[in-house]
Amino acid sequence: MKKIEKNIADAYFRERTRNIIIYLIIWFVVSFGVVFFAEGLSDFSINGFPFHYFMGAQGAVVIFIVLLFINAKVSDNIDRKYGIDESKNEQISSGKVLDH
Repeated sequence: MKKIEKNIADAYFRERTRNIIIYLIIWFVVSFGVVFFAEGLSDFSINGFPFHYFMGAQGAVVIFIVLLFINAKVSDNIDRKYGIDESKNEQISSGKVLDH
């Protein structure tokens, strides 16, 4: 694996940390924000359930799974942007890996 300069590594981790904070804020709002507004959201219904119940039981889980896929895609793009792509690592280390 190639060495990465400190300023590039700092920018990489700063961008990754920023994204993680954004994902955690979205997760918090979806998971706990619905509870704060449950009375107002009970006017809506999805599949016969009040909206706040549906978001707590199903919606938060679905949003979490969607965030996982978004994180994977965005992380791959960030890795490519900073030259930490998996294919580059394979090219750099080709012939130097032992298969056990």
